[in-house]
Amino acid sequence: MITASQVKELREKTGAGMMDCKKVLTETDGNEEKAIELLRERGLSKAAKKSGRIAAEGLATAYVSDDKKVGVAVEVNAETDFVAKNEEFRTFVENVAKQIAVKAPATVEELLAEESMADAGKTVQDVLTEKIATIGENMSIRRFDRFETTNGTITKYIHGDGKIAVLVEMNNANEDVAKDVCMQIAAAKPEFLNREAVPQERVQKEMDILKAQAMNEGKPEEIAEKMVQGRISKFYGEICLVEQPFVKNPDEKVGKMVEAKGAEIVRFARIEKGEGLEKREENFAEEVAKQING
Repeated sequence: MITASQVKELREKTGAGMMDCKKVLTETDGNEEKAIELLRERGLSKAAKKSGRIAAEGLATAYVSDDKKVGVAVEVNAETDFVAKNEEFRTFVENVAKQIAVKAPATVEELLAEESMADAGKTVQDVLTEKIATIGENMSIRRFDRFETTNGTITKYIHGDGKIAVLVEMNNANEDVAKDVCMQIAAAKPEFLNREAVPQERVQKEMDILKAQAMNEGKPEEIAEKMVQGRISKFYGEICLVEQPFVKNPDEKVGKMVEAKGAEIVRFARIEKGEGLEKREENFAEEVAKQING
C-alpha cells in the first residue's frame, strides 16, 4: 500500500507529477530509489531542475464558447519563443483555456489542482509537469481572465500568433464593432473601461503630479489648479477605453463610436505575453497599430 506521504516525498524530491509518483512507487513496491530511477528513465524528474529558470515567453491565447457566452484569456509561459511554436505546447495551452471555460476555477492554484479534462486521472499540475519534462523547458500558467454573460456576447482577438490576447464583453454588438474594439484594446493598452473604474487614489496621485508640474512652470497655485482640470482629461484619454481616440479614426472617441453603433462595452481583458517579466523588449502595441492602419 503506497501512502500519501510517500508520494508527497517523492514529488518534492523529483518535481514529477503526483500521479506519476504514485505510479512508479506502485511499480517498485514503494522503493523510492528505484522509483526515482524510473522517473529519470522516463524523463519526468527533469522538471524539478528546470523550475528555477526564467519563463517569460510562451503564449497568450483566448477561447470563446460557440454561443459566445463564456470567454477565457490565459497566459502560459515558457523559456523560449521557439516553444510557443511547438504543437504539443500549443495544444496544452488550448486545453487549459477550455478547462478554465468549463470548470470556472477562481485562481491558478485551483486550476492546477483540478483533474485535467484532456488527461483523465491527472491534475492540470501533473500534465504541466509532464510537459516541462518532455518539451524540456520550464513552464508556468501565469494568469487568466474568465467572462460569462447572460445578455451580452463575448469576442476574442489574438495578436501576433500569441503575443496578445484580448477578451471583450459587449451588448448589442455586431461582429465588426466587436472586432474593432478588440483591436483597439490590443493596440492602445487601456487600463480601465471608463473614468468611474479608475481608483480615486490613482486619480489623486496624477492630479498631484500635474499640479506640481504646473507650479514648477512658475504658475500661481490657483492657475495651477485650473490647469490640472484641463490636463486630467488627457490622462483619462490615455487609460480609459471609452475615452481613447479610436485607432481607425483618431478624431472619434471609442465610446462615441460604439454608442453610434447602438452597442455597449461591458468589460474587457488584455493579456500581453511576458508583460512585467524579465524579457527582451518588443513594442507589441505599435505592431498592432501598424497592422490596423496598414
